[in-house]
Amino acid sequence: MQRTLTITLDEAVYRELHEQVGQDEISSFIEKLVRPHLFTFNADDLEADYREMAADEDREREAAEWADGLIADASS
Repeated sequence: MQRTLTITLDEAVYRELHEQVGQDEISSFIEKLVRPHLFTFNADDLEADYREMAADEDREREAAEWADGLIADASS
């Protein structure tokens, strides 16, 4: 079940959220940031969490680019 919450943000913070995250994604963005601070680690969910992260193609692409950058830096 989802609940509606009204929060107050500085105008500049809201504008950046709107620009960088998008109007329709602000709630999920904030939830993803807050959730880890509210719930304790559950080892049973670790494998499912890794599967979810691996299925995120954008995240995997960014991680591969970052790793490739590290390798390039080390070989310089």
